[in-house]
Parts: sequence; structure tokens; C-alpha cells
Amino acid sequence: MTEINENNNPSPFPLGAPNDAYAQYFTGRSYLAPLGGDDKVKVSNVTFEAGCINHWHVHHGAAQILLAVGGTGYYQIEGQEPRRLSPGDVAVIPADTKHWHGASPTESFAHIAVMAANASTDWLDPVDQAQYGKLR
Repeated sequence: MTEINENNNPSPFPLGAPNDAYAQYFTGRSYLAPLGGDDKVKVSNVTFEAGCINHWHVHHGAAQILLAVGGTGYYQIEGQEPRRLSPGDVAVIPADTKHWHGASPTESFAHIAVMAANASTDWLDPVDQAQYGKLR
């Protein structure tokens, strides 16, 4: 996998720092750049190296909006097929819904994540890598 830096950032937004605080909930390397917000809403650019996805998780008390801004990614809501994300696509994950998101197996990806500041997250099991590896 190619490491991402400011020279090959797939997003027009800042790359941010390695997402080490949440690394245990990701397969692969991600980066986090807080873009703004207040006590009601948080907005961040999240960048995933190729092959990086987060584990299944649930945001309690608030929907999450993902605005694809670079590269190719996917998200999946439990019980549904994975959906491809390209720049300009928007995914709305309802509150209290098990899901995952991240880069394609072969290309880096970035999205802006918008979510209520008071939402909590339960991190769950990793995504099945055999299923994920079939995505392109």
C-alpha cells in the first residue's frame, strides 16, 4: 500500500494527522483532520489509505453524513450490499445503525464526516476481509 502524504492526498481538504487514537478500530491506516464544529456538530476530513476500512460500528443518538471528496470508497449498512462512493456522493447513515466505511481495496479515499457532537459510538467486530477483498 502507498502511504498517503500531503503530495498524494486524494482530498482537497487537509490530510490531518495519523488517526492513532482510533487505530484499533481500523484495518489499515487512516488520517483525521478536524475541520470545525461546536458543541452541537463536528465536521472532519477522514482519509483512508487503499485497503483501509473501519470496523463495524453504531453511532447512537445521531445520524452520520459522509460526503465523498476524493478517491474511491465504500460503505455498508448491515443487511445491505456495500455501496461504492466517489467524489460528490453522499451517504446518510441513520442513527443506531450498524455500518462500516472506508477505502476500496486498491485506491485511497477521503470523506467529510458530519455528526452531532453528543453522539456516542460502539465499535464492533472487524469487517470480513474475504468479502471486502471482492470489492473494486
